[in-house]
Amino acid sequence: MNKKQRQTLIYVLPFLAGAVSALLYFAIPESGKQKQMASPYYMCFLLAGLLLLAACAVGGVFARDFGRKIRNMFPFYTGLILFLALLNTIVSKTRLLPVLYFPSLDRVTGLLWEQKLFLLKNLVFSLGLLAQGFAFGLVTGFFTGLALGYNRHVGYWLNPVTKFLGPVPTTAWIPLALSVFPTTHGANVFLIAFAVWFPVTLMTASGIQSVSKVFFEVSETLGAKTFFKVFRVAVPASLPQIFLGLFYGIVSSFATLMAVEMNGNSEGIGWYINWQKSVMQYDGVYAGLIVIAVLCSLILTLLFKVRDKIMVWQKGVIRW
Repeated sequence: MNKKQRQTLIYVLPFLAGAVSALLYFAIPESGKQKQMASPYYMCFLLAGLLLLAACAVGGVFARDFGRKIRNMFPFYTGLILFLALLNTIVSKTRLLPVLYFPSLDRVTGLLWEQKLFLLKNLVFSLGLLAQGFAFGLVTGFFTGLALGYNRHVGYWLNPVTKFLGPVPTTAWIPLALSVFPTTHGANVFLIAFAVWFPVTLMTASGIQSVSKVFFEVSETLGAKTFFKVFRVAVPASLPQIFLGLFYGIVSSFATLMAVEMNGNSEGIGWYINWQKSVMQYDGVYAGLIVIAVLCSLILTLLFKVRDKIMVWQKGVIRW
């Protein structure tokens, strides 16, 4: 098989997997235990995904870099489609797994479609809560790390406090936060901010302390003041560690978001997942997990794009 034939086969594989999936879906009778949906939602989602892949493949003909990237992902998409086809066959065509905890893909995708506006409303609420907590945690953590890393006198007093409070799991502060803050919303913002504060503080301080003293001595020789040495020498040199703290902070903030929304909230994706679990609707649980996973992945991807733009010299060193 030559190179051109191999590339053609790679492009065809996801569509062959889609055909296999459709064959399994329509040819094998249902077990009769799963709730039947009004429409074949899973097949509709699969068809939409395959049409999107076809559009990307056509676009890759005109944009070579994009075409190379999308072609490298086609085998993965093939495996994903086959895995979902096998999973759907097991849960909806057989009686091997308990129906309560393993709904069919029709039920999950159908719920995503039928409750899209309600899910969007909860997603917007979660994004607002996450943005507030992340902003407070980022600003506080950055300046705390800056003070710890640059000024040894501040570090002498603040470093023991950071080491004592930082490692405590954020969820352990939930009872105290709910008692101290007048509203649940304020407590939730504080908890998310706390989850972001520690990794940003730790990595910022580590980055500042790792900057070579030669840089500061040279800047002093050229007449640089303290502000210049901090924000034009120390901070740019420690950007890799600062961004690493941001990545850790985002992951921690999402975990905390899910935890706090399950305590006293009446909106949000975390509340939605907990509500669906309480009424034993696990198709809603999986739908909420899909939404939060896609959101977290998109935010991390965006942050990596920003990182690559700012730190061009380290582009591709850490991939997402």
